[in-house]
Amino acid sequence: MTTFIQLHFLTAYAPANLNRDDTGRPKTAIVGGVERLRVSSQSLKRAWRTSDVFENALGEHIGKRTRRLGREVYQQLIDGGVTTKTAEEAAKEIAGQFGKLKKEEKNGEDPLAKFDIEQLAHVSVPERARVDQLVATLIAEPRKPNSEELKLLRKAVASVDIALFGRMLASSPEFNVEAACQVAHALGVSAVTVEDDFFTAVDDLNTGDDNSGSGHMGEQGFASALFYQYICIDRDRLLENLGGDAALGETALTVSPTGKQNSFASRAYASYVLAERGSAQPRALSVAFFKPVRSAEPLETAITALKNQQEKFNRAYGADGMTDCVMDIEAGVGSLPQLLDFISQ
Repeated sequence: MTTFIQLHFLTAYAPANLNRDDTGRPKTAIVGGVERLRVSSQSLKRAWRTSDVFENALGEHIGKRTRRLGREVYQQLIDGGVTTKTAEEAAKEIAGQFGKLKKEEKNGEDPLAKFDIEQLAHVSVPERARVDQLVATLIAEPRKPNSEELKLLRKAVASVDIALFGRMLASSPEFNVEAACQVAHALGVSAVTVEDDFFTAVDDLNTGDDNSGSGHMGEQGFASALFYQYICIDRDRLLENLGGDAALGETALTVSPTGKQNSFASRAYASYVLAERGSAQPRALSVAFFKPVRSAEPLETAITALKNQQEKFNRAYGADGMTDCVMDIEAGVGSLPQLLDFISQ
């Protein structure tokens, strides 16, 4: 039977703009008839995948998302003394193994754009190593790669981030990887009103003799919320793909999205974590917050709502074989090492 690890956690942020929409304002969603602050799962995964915590734990096993692989291959071949024609053909063939190439523009401003992949390709560490090995061979034996060499580039996937978050290549579906980790959008547990911060910047060289106004002015949206976040990890699929659940757990609980960090210093740790492990069908506890929290003690109220919802589900559907672990900062219960040990068991 499949073993699932589910993480439910509450993280409070002071005024911030963690994840912006196309107008630059914090993303929101209507839940329970009121507007809530929201951070998209894409933003969360990007912050986690590129964090120092993730890098320090799994750095040698993290791949890269890029369209520009062909450019690098071309430059490596040119630097190695391969002729321009051969380098161009080889770079296109190698990059083409990771996705459909962009159409070449006759009068394009960027001469290297013809090597770019249309869709962001997630290149694993072993795949990139095989690309570099092939490039070295083509430099030593100036020629184009053969079909067998090209096939070997995509032989296996062994990067933790690909194992966790999956990979979809529309042009090469045989290399798709089913994600072992599902990440929900983070949602504020209370109603929110997005506010605007009007700001000005002073020109230090302006003496005020000619113009006493500011050198620049603008505005940016911000809001504050206590977020409920949910992650579901298919432990068996993750172990089959590679591993890395404990590193993800630490990253998710301690790393914040990077939006407007310099303006708001919006860094936070989770204040409450409920981790569950078992073979029962996973379920989020977000319904606990469809009724917005209205309280002078929002964290305490949200924790109670989360616990009550878990008990209701367990009572109605059963919780055979399900175990859990709690870290409650305010109550002084649990610790990060204990939680990570539970996740990785």
